[in-house]
Amino acid sequence: MKEINAISADYADRATIALVHSDTEITIEVAFQHADMEQVKARVLIDKAQQLAKHVGATTTPEAVIVSPTGEVLYRGRINDLYLGPTKRQRAATTKDLRDALNEVLAGKAVSKPQEPAQGCKIGGLK
Repeated sequence: MKEINAISADYADRATIALVHSDTEITIEVAFQHADMEQVKARVLIDKAQQLAKHVGATTTPEAVIVSPTGEVLYRGRINDLYLGPTKRQRAATTKDLRDALNEVLAGKAVSKPQEPAQGCKIGGLK
């Protein structure tokens, strides 16, 4: 959450950052409790019907997605390489995949690596 908060602050004037809960079992109360506990600075959205997750092809949590104003998915994947596998965490991230993709999009360029596989858990209830 620390990196998402940093990205939210660093890009606040150029991009809309949102934390989306697409798990069908997550209630609004739990989502906002989590946001409060983690001191989330991004907008928090509930996608209980999983329409957004399905539209962008998200399957994993956490998974970052950059969507154009027209709804085109420009990037989908990891925030960075902090997690190398479902239970394999490094001491520190060595990449900045989401930041790199955001910088390319904001510079009017195509994302050079439009998909970096996210590591995490399957989004609950996703069909």
